[in-house]
Amino acid sequence: MLKKEKNGSATCLSRQKEGRRDPEIRFFFVILQSGIVNLPFFIYNMAKKKFLFVAQEVAPYLPPEEISTLGKEVATGIHKRGYEVRTFTPRWGTINERRNQLHEVIRLSGLNIIIDDNDHPLLLKVASLHPTRTQVYFIDNDDYFQKLESDEDAVGSNRPDNDERIIFFTRATIETAKKLQWDPAVIHSQGWMSSMTPVYLRQLADTVPFEESKVVYTVLPGEITAPIDPGFFRRLKEEGVREEFLARYEGMELNTELLHRMAIDNSNGVIFMTDEPAPALLEAVKERGIPYMTKEEAETLEAYIDFYDKLSAK
Repeated sequence: MLKKEKNGSATCLSRQKEGRRDPEIRFFFVILQSGIVNLPFFIYNMAKKKFLFVAQEVAPYLPPEEISTLGKEVATGIHKRGYEVRTFTPRWGTINERRNQLHEVIRLSGLNIIIDDNDHPLLLKVASLHPTRTQVYFIDNDDYFQKLESDEDAVGSNRPDNDERIIFFTRATIETAKKLQWDPAVIHSQGWMSSMTPVYLRQLADTVPFEESKVVYTVLPGEITAPIDPGFFRRLKEEGVREEFLARYEGMELNTELLHRMAIDNSNGVIFMTDEPAPALLEAVKERGIPYMTKEEAETLEAYIDFYDKLSAK
C-alpha cells in the first residue's frame, strides 16, 4: 500500500478556493502567449501523458489485499496528477458485475483469439474506478475466467491452463489498446498474469503502435501453483513471438520465476514488490543495466512518478 504524502489534496483545495492557478498552469499560459511554443506542440506533448496499466488484480473488484490495493492506488494516484490512465485486468469470476456496475463494450467485443486451433471470443467490459472515475477494462471469456470450484484463490493459480489464460489476456489487452488508439508513454504490467505483455510488446511484429512506449514490469508475490503446460513456448511461437528469443530459455524450468525473467528481459524498468527480490531476477536486472525499485523504495506515489519520469526522459 502506498504511503500518503504530507502536502496532499488540502493544498490543492485551498488553491481552488482562492481562485489561484498552480504555477504549472500559469507557466503554460505565459509561454503560449509569448509565442515561444505553439499550441499544436503542447497538444502533442500532453497526448503523450498517457499510461496503460495491465494489472493482475485491482481493488475494489477483488478484496482489498496488498496486490489488488496496489493496482488501484497507482492508477488513481497517477490520474490525480493529471495523466490519462486506462487499466486492463481480467474479469475474474468472483467479480460481481452488478455491484461494480460493469457493462459490455459491444464495439470492442467479439474478437476471436485462436489458441491451439480453438476460437475463444473476447468479451470486453468496462467500469469506472472511484473516486477518480478512471476507466477499467475487464478482459472476459467464458473458457478462462469463470470461477471454478477447484480454484484455490481468486485468480485460479492452480489451474492447468494458466499458460493459455496468460496468452488470451495478453493478446486481448494489446488488440483492445490498438482499437482504442491508445499510445501510452508508459505501459506498466503487474504480476504473472500480465508477464507476457512486455514480451509481446517487444517480440511481435504487430505491436508497432507501442514501440515508443516505455515498459515497466512489477514482480508481485504469489506463484502459479500448478505445473505450466510444456506447450507454452510452442503457443507463444504460434502467436508470433520470435523463435530466437524463446531459444534463450531452453532447458530452464518452466515456472513463475521464468515468466518474470522473460518479462524483465523485455522491460525498460522493474519494480520488485516481493519482500526480497529473487537473486536470479535481481541479477538479470543489473546485467541489463535498467532502473529498478525495491518494495521499500516503492512506498509513495512520488517514487512511482519519479520512476516513470526518468524512464520517459530517456
